[in-house]
Amino acid sequence: LLALEGYENLRKEGVHVSLITGEEEIIDEESTHISSTIEMMNSSVDVDVCVIDEIQMISDRDRGWAWANALIGAPAKTVILTGSINALHAVEVLCDYLGETLEVIHFERKNELGMMKYPVSMRKIEPQTALVAFSRREVLSLKQQLSEKYSVSVVYGNLSPEVRREEARRFREGESQILVSTDAIAMGLNLPIRTLLFAKDNKFDGLRRRELLPSEVQQIAGRAGRYGFEEKGYVGALDPLTLDTVTKAFHAPLPDIQMPVSVMANLEHVMLIGDILETKNITAILGFFADNMEFDGPFMAANIDSMLEIAAIVDEYELDLKTRFYLACAPASISSPYIESVFHRYIKQIEAGKKVLYIPPRDLPAFAQTNDMLLNAEDRVREISLYLWLSFKFPDIFEDVEKAIQARIRLNHYIENSLRQGHFTKKCRKCGKVLDFSYRFSICDSCHTQNKRGSGGASHRGGYRGRRRR
Repeated sequence: LLALEGYENLRKEGVHVSLITGEEEIIDEESTHISSTIEMMNSSVDVDVCVIDEIQMISDRDRGWAWANALIGAPAKTVILTGSINALHAVEVLCDYLGETLEVIHFERKNELGMMKYPVSMRKIEPQTALVAFSRREVLSLKQQLSEKYSVSVVYGNLSPEVRREEARRFREGESQILVSTDAIAMGLNLPIRTLLFAKDNKFDGLRRRELLPSEVQQIAGRAGRYGFEEKGYVGALDPLTLDTVTKAFHAPLPDIQMPVSVMANLEHVMLIGDILETKNITAILGFFADNMEFDGPFMAANIDSMLEIAAIVDEYELDLKTRFYLACAPASISSPYIESVFHRYIKQIEAGKKVLYIPPRDLPAFAQTNDMLLNAEDRVREISLYLWLSFKFPDIFEDVEKAIQARIRLNHYIENSLRQGHFTKKCRKCGKVLDFSYRFSICDSCHTQNKRGSGGASHRGGYRGRRRR
């Protein structure tokens, strides 16, 4: 999303620029600039200047390696880093290790940002307010409640960049009064937010549920009162306990990012380890990298838990090691049973030496009427992202690029219309009863009780959905 924003801003200035992300390339043959996502930085093209935004992300458990790679490997005469003050120590250590000179320029926030003393009731939220929750379910639950009184935009990670951008545009241009978002809002989106309210003071971080860190609270809070939009920003919460936690974190000093920083296995590492272990099992190779690699300098092997989950699928098929590595790097979110099944289909075709056709969705209604319909459309867009990413790695196999792009446009319009309606519902899978989005289970209490009676009390609460491996 930010790469696209940078690309469009440069084009408005009359600059010849190319866009490179994991699922899209817009190449201007006369380009003097490249706007790209951090993972797609090309370390083989010499440039005068490389700007790396949000350098504090170097400490991120899953993606921090990409910022480390960029800082260390950017083939530029000058590298400009922007980010939070708590990243400065890590940057100083890395520059000292590299023998590079470092000039530090401190910037002060131009607009005042203040904490509210009292929580804000859902009934008294004012326009130009953003509510921040920490899951898709919480965001849609808040939207469901607020849509009775306000026009609402939503932003969460499962939405495509195009839909997130459109929802942000609606809020920016006043077509919606309230924005409900996950912390996807935190990274650089400049919006006319006067008041930012935390709906929760905790989040699930992939390992456990925990309180928000001061760095997270301050990053998110900084979206309020952005320079050029509002003279002052206000930060608050929906309830007293959340307000108390957020207030303490808002005023807490930020601890320095701790060394070491993460390094990710590349194809060269994988091929070398494969030769040493005499295997092409990508799971074993990546596991060896994570457990045994030692580095000179302030580095450690990156967290590759999600990569190992994908690698376990890849190893079910007869493929060469280079192909296995590229597939293990694919953005295949196997938390979604639909995406996992699609991924299996793609790999079977690669194994058989056949081209992988993209199968577009059939006719779509005007908008989603249920949560399941909306979730299915979101999964179909993620499928397209996966297909397009694979088309860059295997262009002779994934050739239906234009068909996939056209389907993405249709699906994005369908999702945008669905989010604007505000009337789609979450329903019990058994009886069809309307459920609140915050309700955790897929069947209602009545159906659950009937299930227990019918099975002698052996039913698992809410039903169990397992994944069967081949």
